Amino acid sequence: MLDVLLILLGVGLLYVGGELLVRFASSLALRFNLSPLVIGLTVVAFGTSAPELAATLTAALNGSVAIATGNVIGSNTANLGLILGLCALLLPIGITKSGLRRDIPIMLFAAFLPLLWFVDGEMNRTEGLITFVMLIIYLVWMLRTPKAATQEDLSVHTHPLWLTLLGIIGGLALLVGGAQVLVEGASNLARTFGVPEKVIGLTLVAVGTSLPELASSLVAVLKRHTDMVLGNIIGSNIFNVLGILGLSSLIIPLEQPFADLNVDLFIMIAFSLVTALFLITAKKLVRWEGFTLMGAYLGYVVWLF
Repeated sequence: MLDVLLILLGVGLLYVGGELLVRFASSLALRFNLSPLVIGLTVVAFGTSAPELAATLTAALNGSVAIATGNVIGSNTANLGLILGLCALLLPIGITKSGLRRDIPIMLFAAFLPLLWFVDGEMNRTEGLITFVMLIIYLVWMLRTPKAATQEDLSVHTHPLWLTLLGIIGGLALLVGGAQVLVEGASNLARTFGVPEKVIGLTLVAVGTSLPELASSLVAVLKRHTDMVLGNIIGSNIFNVLGILGLSSLIIPLEQPFADLNVDLFIMIAFSLVTALFLITAKKLVRWEGFTLMGAYLGYVVWLF
């Protein structure tokens, strides 16, 4: 009963946190004349990836490299298959020209990068530094992109700057806390029913640390801020690889046999390629494509179990 209550509490915290984050991030976009896509790619995406960063760094420092790498790979797969698929099922998700030219290629590059680093069984500090510098270059490149001449109507009023920043920080804190509570309750229930630790790591931990992305994306869909949804997912996947793996391996080299993660890595790459193909061909992600992504992800989870 306590675990069920933790799960319900976690869901509630995630919803409130997602509501606050989307509302005040939208206000920030209006204040600085930034597009929702840019806000989604930075403030929302990096903020909602805080659980992945905390979990991966903790696992790496504790010597649990498989959990550290599996969390990043599993979270990226869940972001595309579960979260983006569900959002597209609720409301078609469009993409801008700058997203097609810049962000989709970077997301694909980030998906293939771990394949290059781990093929020899280790991601060392030099490779971690190179990867993290790539993130800095990407951020500078994105923020220097000329602003759009017209601003999408976000149906929000700008708030005082101090209140906007406080709202964003508060929303992120609730998202992180809600994810931790929900993962704890779900993990305890899973162990009670005899689910293996490996499967818990690949599913509950990976999905659990992606719950902030899920909550904020669903709230953005309900408010019809589809640019922010796509920016959140793409930005999170880029940050998970370039930022989290890069920083983790910079602190402590990640040694793991390639055979231990090649299947899950190739599945993550496949989801990235299919998502990019859907977006490139029609300039948007429609409901049947969202259904396809969700179905493939659920099939992957069933296969794991």
